[in-house]
Amino acid sequence: MVSSSKEESASDSENSSGDAPESKSKSLFSAGEKVLAYHGPRIYEAKVQKAEFRKNEWRYFVHYLGWNKNWDEWVGMDRLMKHSQENIIKQQALDKKAGVDKNTKSGRSAQAKPKSSADTKVDKEEAKNTAPRGKKRKADSSIEKDNLSAEKLVKIQIPPNLKKLLVDDWEFITQQNKLVKLPRSPSVDDILTKYLEYRSKKDGMMVDATGEILNGLRCYFDKALPVILLYKKEHQQYEDAVSDNVSPSSIYGAEHLLRLFVKLPELLTYVKIEEETLIGMQQKLQEFLKYLQKNESTFFLAEYDGPEVSGGGD
Repeated sequence: MVSSSKEESASDSENSSGDAPESKSKSLFSAGEKVLAYHGPRIYEAKVQKAEFRKNEWRYFVHYLGWNKNWDEWVGMDRLMKHSQENIIKQQALDKKAGVDKNTKSGRSAQAKPKSSADTKVDKEEAKNTAPRGKKRKADSSIEKDNLSAEKLVKIQIPPNLKKLLVDDWEFITQQNKLVKLPRSPSVDDILTKYLEYRSKKDGMMVDATGEILNGLRCYFDKALPVILLYKKEHQQYEDAVSDNVSPSSIYGAEHLLRLFVKLPELLTYVKIEEETLIGMQQKLQEFLKYLQKNESTFFLAEYDGPEVSGGGD
């Protein structure tokens, strides 16, 4: 999986054996090449920034197109695919399974790029280029400015150690076929309640805005979990654990809540919020992430000991 920058800068001395040149010749990707890269359950467009031979294998430093540079990372060859029509079709099929493919207008095939914040830019650019002249063109331009402004403002910086937990989460489920044992304790509801109590003690009675944001987080989590926050192998567990009168936030814990923060900037671009409110919300979300970071050992599992699933996800 993904190694830290320190690991990637390890000495190359062990790669100086006679068979290293032979291994190096097998590199499939080069610096500057546009590729498709697996990240969690989805495939994203990316660009190879560096290609280096480390510890008897090729490693690639990639930038996900349309994403903040904080998501740049070192990946192995198994995470990358050539940017070919065949692989783009594979990407689109994966998006449809996840319920994120929504660009089917005018009978055109979906965009190759998954629906990240970058897609919003692509869609708006197309709307601008294809719109007839006159009032509609001006209206589209106005909408584009508003949404781009919101997109610029919604920036959630996930602390490095929490990012590592996201990577571990991916590995446990997709590589080791392990699931989070449900129900989790503390649950998402418990964590949000604990945080509100923590802010109340720290800030006195001035927590109305924080309470509203936490309620919004709970709502987003309950709605988004079955649609975009689960890996394929987790769907059956969800069906078994969550009934009509039970909310996911009372069953799932910090592991799945953290996944929401990856998707949140993208989700918020579709909500009409005043700039001042958005900036305040961003600050409060960052404070909440710091709280998760501070209580990492209490809220997050070090190992997933839930039921194992087979490769087919049964």
